[in-house]
Amino acid sequence: MAQRQEGSAPRKRALLLTTPNSYRTQDFVDAAARLDIETVIAVDTPQTLADEWNFRLGVDFSHPQIAANQLAQTVANSPLDAVLALDDSGAKVAALLAARLGLPHNDPTAAEAARNKFRMRSLLAACGAPTPAFEEFHTDQERKKIIAQAERRIGYPCVVKPEELNGSRGVIRANNRNELATAVRRLTALIGEGQPFLIEGYIPGIEVALEGLLDRQRLHVLALFDKPDPLEGPYFEETIYVTPSRLAPKAQRAIVEAAEMAARGLGLQTGPVHAELRVNTSGPWIVEVAGRAIGGLCSRILRFGMEVGASSSLEELILRQACGLPLENMERESQAGGVMMIPIPQAGILRSVGGVEEAKALPKIEDVQITARINHSLVTLPEGDAYLGFIFARGHAPAEVEEALRQAHSRLNFEIVPEFALTG
Repeated sequence: MAQRQEGSAPRKRALLLTTPNSYRTQDFVDAAARLDIETVIAVDTPQTLADEWNFRLGVDFSHPQIAANQLAQTVANSPLDAVLALDDSGAKVAALLAARLGLPHNDPTAAEAARNKFRMRSLLAACGAPTPAFEEFHTDQERKKIIAQAERRIGYPCVVKPEELNGSRGVIRANNRNELATAVRRLTALIGEGQPFLIEGYIPGIEVALEGLLDRQRLHVLALFDKPDPLEGPYFEETIYVTPSRLAPKAQRAIVEAAEMAARGLGLQTGPVHAELRVNTSGPWIVEVAGRAIGGLCSRILRFGMEVGASSSLEELILRQACGLPLENMERESQAGGVMMIPIPQAGILRSVGGVEEAKALPKIEDVQITARINHSLVTLPEGDAYLGFIFARGHAPAEVEEALRQAHSRLNFEIVPEFALTG
């Protein structure tokens, strides 16, 4: 941890808004410790449970204004330098609280738009960003009317999406009327009756992800990831991310321009941005833009700064910007890097995991982290919201990093048994 000298500036203090099951919390806490930033953690859970689980603060993110008011009262006598939402669910709370405290922030309406797929599509279309045809529906509408309107205004193939879930949860491709009816029924079972959802045109092409920092609406690109596995549906489980991108420089410039236009169109001004795009013969198309960093443990593959032994994590860059500290070298290290989010092959109970040490021993593999818990249920997409774990690799070139990830994955074996086998 950095040591402060006598007479130096007061220690910075940041409030982190997170969820009980977030992958991100510990990495931000560790990054803050390296920067000598004090952290206060608020968790999306009732205060009674927060007390039971030894969390300091518990608030309900689903009521942003109430949550922001509660937090403002809590920190009234302990000034903050930054408020950061680590996941989408806390974005609006963070924006409302930061505005109330006079801290740098995105406008609350922009923060809301970046996590609501219908509002996002509406704003992107208004600013001229490349976006497919789309329409909002509700799960209690008559199915025949939904299908008829979707066929008339959008056509096939199309994609059904919940408005506020993330991580590809509830996202289903439909190629015809029967598949669309099934997708709507399945989504309704997931999110409930009377809930809004989106149907939009399917965007063909390869998919990429852009990681960046916004400063007064200017986008500083930190990394551009290729996603080499095809994401064509019916569900859209992400697996491998590899950087730097192998796309041609012209295509990469077009991706950056589209992402910056989209962020500006949503009204985002400051902080981390994670954008998902598809690229085809018509150029880049926006899938979504989030006002947060990359999810899961994926950021562990990113290191910034060329000086050996003195590189920074993505979390450190985000905290530095949020707390008004100098931003050091934001250039990503020269090595290629990649991560695999280990997919769940089938639903059931995870009984055992094998091959982890063998996978870790392979060349270019940095680590294998199994995050799923033994003897707990596994739920596949589109209902599921987790992975079995993460594999991390580094090498001289993106192709060899991708191959290392695939080789490591092939060494792993998972014993998954049907839930009824335990009770039947």
